Amino acid sequence: MKKDYKILLTNDDGFDSPALHALIDALSPLAQIITVAPTLEKSACGHSLTLTRPLRFVEIEPNFYKLDDGTPTDCVFLALHKIYQDQLPDLVVSGINIGANMGEDITYSGTASGAMEAVLQGVPAIAISQDFSNEMHEKEGWDYTLAKESIQTLVKKILEGSFPLPARKFLNINVPALSPHEAKGFKITRTGSRIYTSDADSHINPRGEEYFWIGLVNHEWRKSEGRITDIDAVKQGYVSITPIHLDMTSYDDLQRLERWI
Repeated sequence: MKKDYKILLTNDDGFDSPALHALIDALSPLAQIITVAPTLEKSACGHSLTLTRPLRFVEIEPNFYKLDDGTPTDCVFLALHKIYQDQLPDLVVSGINIGANMGEDITYSGTASGAMEAVLQGVPAIAISQDFSNEMHEKEGWDYTLAKESIQTLVKKILEGSFPLPARKFLNINVPALSPHEAKGFKITRTGSRIYTSDADSHINPRGEEYFWIGLVNHEWRKSEGRITDIDAVKQGYVSITPIHLDMTSYDDLQRLERWI
């Protein structure tokens, strides 16, 4: 593999996430890597740009920067416009996220939003997330072997051939909490549909003021009909690959709206 390929990495779990460093380890043999990641965890920040305060690159080591309190979108936007001024990278990879990003959770995901910003700027992109089990969560360290092997395989295929999607579309990858010998391979999927509930704990601070702490969403999903979803694939032991596009128009409803208006 030629080392003159260029890949930009980011994430939403922060620059010191072990999953980000696993991604760097997986892709460094394939290309010249530059990493720009948030200083703090930015999970569920969505596709947000910071417009009300200045941002600053802080160099951790050569080709590795944290963006002072920036979001993944900030990281990609500024990296492409300031670090890659002369030539854009061949690919942007956002992740490895600690936890899956499936179904409508993609709309909240800072990981997916890093990839989203890349394709808006004309650069092919992948978002990759690692599902987890209670057994994995209780271990002292997480095992990213399957995620590392999966992203290395896909990136090699892209660099040696071409990106499989047209402009303004990215790949959303979700990896099951399995070892490589337990996994069943790749599965092309559509997004699933989560059943959302409200989980916000109410508390009183020492001054007698009420505050809220938003909890985690539940893990219930609607049953799918027809083609397999990302959640189906991951539950069955496959690495899910979902094509995501940014055109959010509901084309099936255009004629209905024409009649309604």
